[in-house]
Amino acid sequence: MRTPPPGIRVSEEVRDAVAAGSAVLALETTILTHGLPRPRNLDVARSSERLVRDAGVVPATIGVVGGEPVVGLSADEIERLCTADGVVKASVRDLPVARARGLDAGTTVAATAWLASRAGIRVMSTGGLGGVHRGAGETFDESADLPTLATTPITLVSAGVKSILDIGATLERLETLGVPVVGYRTNRYPGFYVADSGFALDYRIESPADAAALARARDELGLASAVLVANPIDVAEQLDPEFHERVLAEALAAASEAGITGHDTTPFLLDFVQRATGGRSLEVNLEVYRGNVALGAEIARAVAA
Repeated sequence: MRTPPPGIRVSEEVRDAVAAGSAVLALETTILTHGLPRPRNLDVARSSERLVRDAGVVPATIGVVGGEPVVGLSADEIERLCTADGVVKASVRDLPVARARGLDAGTTVAATAWLASRAGIRVMSTGGLGGVHRGAGETFDESADLPTLATTPITLVSAGVKSILDIGATLERLETLGVPVVGYRTNRYPGFYVADSGFALDYRIESPADAAALARARDELGLASAVLVANPIDVAEQLDPEFHERVLAEALAAASEAGITGHDTTPFLLDFVQRATGGRSLEVNLEVYRGNVALGAEIARAVAA
């Protein structure tokens, strides 16, 4: 196990599991602090950890408490992040600010993956990745998830990138950054709320054992990037694709009319979609997340084996 920097606290359970070579799965917290309403967020946090434990895997929910990045939050710390006011969103660049100011923070995909890797964890699950925003050719608005994953050797399970983003440009950037993307039992890249974003994938895997073999090959080659496993939602559970496209177009138009830009764009669009779908998008979001957590646990077991 690599020794984390002194500014990162790793729980005893996670530290012992990593040292023993046992299966551990990292989980992010921005879905809890910024993606879900209260008290649903706390229910999801608890049920996700329970799902991971029932699979024989140690959950490592990651966040920042009082300025201290924690890998393996306690039940009380998870409740604090889910219920306290003033919790911020922290990507990698925000971690030193949060530490210096003693802030509570939910960690993004980038920050969670970076912290997990420093603690020796090799597998992580999330809902949807950040990516290249629409109009990035003028704004240069691109999620820090992408460059961080290019230098963080972890296997990450997601349902693609959020469909509000420029999916084609995101896939091009991942290729440029040298990050392998494989579909889980599919050759189509998922679009978070929908099973097929309209973009093809060059590679697919069929099992958690395949994902473990791919991670092992990456390590044997000495490469430092993440491996992205794109796990689509079941077609029966997705948003209707035509309805999804119509609502998304309305959301983008509303954001433009309101002058929403920068880091305010994603929460505005997601909130618009949730209201326009009568809450259906939230249920799809949770179905996506549960599926990724379940698959991530299976992959963590395969990697440990």
